[in-house]
Amino acid sequence: MPDVAHASPDTRPHLVICAWAPDETAWDPIEDLSGEPWSPAGAQTDPLPADEPERLADALISRLADPRRRALLLIGRSRQGDSFRLQIRAENRTLDGSARLDESGPAVVRTTAPAAEMVQALREAGLTAEATSEADADAGSYLLYRVLSALPNEGDAPAVGLLRAPPGASDAAVQRAVKAAAQAMARHLSPLPRSRPV
Repeated sequence: MPDVAHASPDTRPHLVICAWAPDETAWDPIEDLSGEPWSPAGAQTDPLPADEPERLADALISRLADPRRRALLLIGRSRQGDSFRLQIRAENRTLDGSARLDESGPAVVRTTAPAAEMVQALREAGLTAEATSEADADAGSYLLYRVLSALPNEGDAPAVGLLRAPPGASDAAVQRAVKAAAQAMARHLSPLPRSRPV
């Protein structure tokens, strides 16, 4: 029986993965009967289920306030196109895109995830992929703006990225893409500091 008192602490940083659309079933982090979510090497997946956009934004912001949670990968679908897209910016727009979301907030915010490395990882996984500044007027762009505009201004802010799958992508392709993107993000995350004995 292992000595729990002397077990090494898990210093893997947490990577929150969230498919924002309730009807998006392609990404299921639980792959086997263990009930444990898939995790990339060097990080621990922290899945968050879809919800109504305003509540989900609050939940994501709250999670990233925890220093153990060092990254967020949002997952959704593009409205058109046939390639996987890393959206690298979000505009200050309401959910329906009709007005500014925050009158005092920046007009545009940029993602903090390693987009170039993520695109390369997607291509190495056999997928057509690109980084883009174009944003769909949907819940994904709304969530991305809300989360990025709430990040602290210091340089150690969490890595935040948004991956869009093409409308016709198969479940297997989406799963491959999410794993490749998450693995690329995880390579940039430092281990958590070991807790000191009390």
